[in-house]
Amino acid sequence: MTAIVDIRDLKKTYDGGFQALKGVSLQIEQGEILALLGPNGAGKTTLISAICGIVTPSSGSVSVGGHDIVTEFRAARAMIGLVPQEIHLEPFETVWRTVRYSRGLFGCKRDDTHLEQVLRDLSLWDKRHARTMELSGGMKRRVLIAKALSHEPRVLFLDEPTAGVDVELRRDMWKLVEGLRAAGVTIILTTHYIEEAEAIADRVGVIAKGELLLVEEKDALMARMGRKTLEIELQDPVTVLPDSLAGYGLEIVREGAALRYAYDTQAERTGITKLLADLAAAGLQMRDLQTSQSSLEEIFVGLVAERNAEDAA
Repeated sequence: MTAIVDIRDLKKTYDGGFQALKGVSLQIEQGEILALLGPNGAGKTTLISAICGIVTPSSGSVSVGGHDIVTEFRAARAMIGLVPQEIHLEPFETVWRTVRYSRGLFGCKRDDTHLEQVLRDLSLWDKRHARTMELSGGMKRRVLIAKALSHEPRVLFLDEPTAGVDVELRRDMWKLVEGLRAAGVTIILTTHYIEEAEAIADRVGVIAKGELLLVEEKDALMARMGRKTLEIELQDPVTVLPDSLAGYGLEIVREGAALRYAYDTQAERTGITKLLADLAAAGLQMRDLQTSQSSLEEIFVGLVAERNAEDAA
């Protein structure tokens, strides 16, 4: 399948020598949801801005729908909808005129039916005659999303779209995203709410210090890099472990009422059977067992910490 967004060795160095992007290459397929995770200053917004034509790359290439973002800017940009982090709206314009004007900027024919549906999907229809200055912060965020969807883009960038907004908007937003994906729209989002990426993304990309550390299917990533934890509840609390259990890396938790054992889900043997036998041999009686899987957030934090450690070495 041909990628709808094709990024090849993209670099961006600002005046003063700061290198925001260090040779990023990434292919994004039509209809997928890609979550781009990274700490502040990692290069997420610079990457999105370069693809959308807001920032000029220092080198490398990007095409959207087969259109180069430099030599065929208008055709490439017409395929893109962007919801930026910052809220910039004309304060004295109404919601309706703001969204209709945005559609016109892309040379699209007037289609009030489409715009009405977008506003209804975002619970903005009742606010269509309100000036944007009269809206709450959450409602203004909805208007940004409506503007981005006004010209029916095939690729939608969401740069921290739910940061600081209410739960209702977040719920409406992800419902809308699912509908867009079903219609074949490709969605790239950056978010600090990693549980959202874990819930809706097909693939996850991790970026740090201008470099793409990995891009992988979400489920495969969690299976490959996730670790499981076994918590063993004891009949009687302990304060120290017998020497015979020293090799397991057990952690005493819950004030001695339980032991925690971490193991690799991809290992040939987990060691659990032997551990339980050694516990019984050491005279520790088990009351209950419980397992838990590493979250995407834990994997992300671990990857970034590993890269920081490499840079510090």
